[in-house]
Amino acid sequence: MPISDKKFASRVDWNLMRTFVDIVRAGGIGAAARQLNRQQPSISAALKRLEESVGATLLHRTATGVEMTTAGRAMMALCEDMLESARMMPHQIAQATKRVEGIVRIQIISGLVSPEFDEAIASFHVRNPDIHIEIRVSPWRQVLDAIEQGEVEIGVGYDNNVRGSLIYEPLFTERQQLYCARNHRLFGYRVGRLNELKDEGFVLTGEDEIETITQLRRRYRLGMKVSGMAEDINEARRLILQGVGIGFLPIMAVEDEVAKRKLWPMLHTEFEPSYELFLLARAEPARDTATQLFLDEVVRRIRAQRRS
Repeated sequence: MPISDKKFASRVDWNLMRTFVDIVRAGGIGAAARQLNRQQPSISAALKRLEESVGATLLHRTATGVEMTTAGRAMMALCEDMLESARMMPHQIAQATKRVEGIVRIQIISGLVSPEFDEAIASFHVRNPDIHIEIRVSPWRQVLDAIEQGEVEIGVGYDNNVRGSLIYEPLFTERQQLYCARNHRLFGYRVGRLNELKDEGFVLTGEDEIETITQLRRRYRLGMKVSGMAEDINEARRLILQGVGIGFLPIMAVEDEVAKRKLWPMLHTEFEPSYELFLLARAEPARDTATQLFLDEVVRRIRAQRRS
């Protein structure tokens, strides 16, 4: 029966599509049989029935498992979309019937400035006023650990690696600058070479310091003289504003102070360190409806912004 058959949707066994996904994700028919606790011939028969239904070969067996054909890759994309729709069904129905309550727990790095994230919170609250939103602030490594350990389901932060247990949705590229206060002797001066500053007193952010900044400091021996320490970007900004020392801060977090000439950006634009910030979540979650709906709201806005 060709896939163009108008009655395909009513005739096909939808369970076959789930089995197909299990085979692909397991990496082979035998591996899928073991994971599903079924006999290998029944898995092979299910794949054959699906291929007969769509009129195309979906998988080729190889020495290491299976390999998707062009038709198989198209089928996999469609099946994953259908599974995602099925997974979201109870969440969306709960939202439509105004029966969503609960708590959304989010852990973020300090000093975060993201209009898309803020707009998602506002829009989500309008549609779901009975859901409580709880935001915790911590150093970026603690954000990753909290999500991985299931203490929270959603986070916003940085990662210098990729953890297989997490999913990463790019939020935006953040840049930092090196700042001094109005009362600092270098106010108004642009640094030509970073090693000029190796003897300057620095305000550091401890565990909250992004790895990109740490590497830059070590390369040029910056911060060897520590004048102040704060584990939070906002408190580091306070110390720098009071002239305790110079230090790196996210550009968007101190726009007002720069505009009012309370802080001076010491680096030329081309020297500004940058890094990616991500919306983070567990790859294999058991999320409640409130959390899943919030995650979908933020992801939708992030992706819409990237397309615009």
